Amino acid sequence: MTYRVCFVCTGNICRSPMAESVFRARVQEAGLEGRVEIDSAGTGGWHEGDAADPRTVTVLDEHGYRSEHVARQFQPGWFARLDLVVALDTGHLKALRRLAPTEEDARKVRLLRSYTRPASDLRATPGAPEDTCADLDVPDPYYGGADGFQECLEMVEEASTGLLAAVREQLEGRIG
Repeated sequence: MTYRVCFVCTGNICRSPMAESVFRARVQEAGLEGRVEIDSAGTGGWHEGDAADPRTVTVLDEHGYRSEHVARQFQPGWFARLDLVVALDTGHLKALRRLAPTEEDARKVRLLRSYTRPASDLRATPGAPEDTCADLDVPDPYYGGADGFQECLEMVEEASTGLLAAVREQLEGRIG
């Protein structure tokens, strides 16, 4: 059985394609590429059909990540096929939870950087503490320079370790 993860930011050209690329690499390194499907989208459709921001591509390439990407807008109907929707900041988290057709779907939405916390913290009150924690945001690098893209990558890489552990735990609980 395939576990499906979708990373979501605003326009799907900076943060979410970066997270998608990094997490895809982590999944491949773990030997789980046949069991985990990864993609990304934006809360808005402003950049639909565009490639990732060239600065995103540069930072990814410099660190050995693949960076093929075409932007798209997240659709509420996708919740039914997704196991986890990973928001890059609290604004995305709230927007996605509003889009969720059911409470069960809303519980699928998590902040990426919440995975930098110990697993015990995540299980204690799933979804609750992150609703108001702007310190868990991955800042939008779009209007800044190259340093912001590098900082974004570092945050994504750090959180990807915990995210991979959480996904692996979910996979171990599945049959197939």
